[in-house]
Amino acid sequence: MLEKQIEAKARAKAIEAGWLCYKFTSPSRRSVPDRLFIRDGRVVFIEFKRPGGKLTSGQEREIERLRKVGAEVHVCYSVEEACDALGI
Repeated sequence: MLEKQIEAKARAKAIEAGWLCYKFTSPSRRSVPDRLFIRDGRVVFIEFKRPGGKLTSGQEREIERLRKVGAEVHVCYSVEEACDALGI
């Protein structure tokens, strides 16, 4: 399954479960995670990858930067992994 298909299916399931879901882009910072999910005071960043896909060095750096300040960040290679990360 392609990355965009995994992302689309996970997004649909998250919205059904009451999550706000935003495509995350930052004009001043490259390599940020793909999506931002918000529900019940919880904020979750998810970077989607196809099975076997690899993070770029920029993505690894950004994820580490976010985690260092306490952000919850997941890298998900399937719809099931994303649903598990969101508890749905």
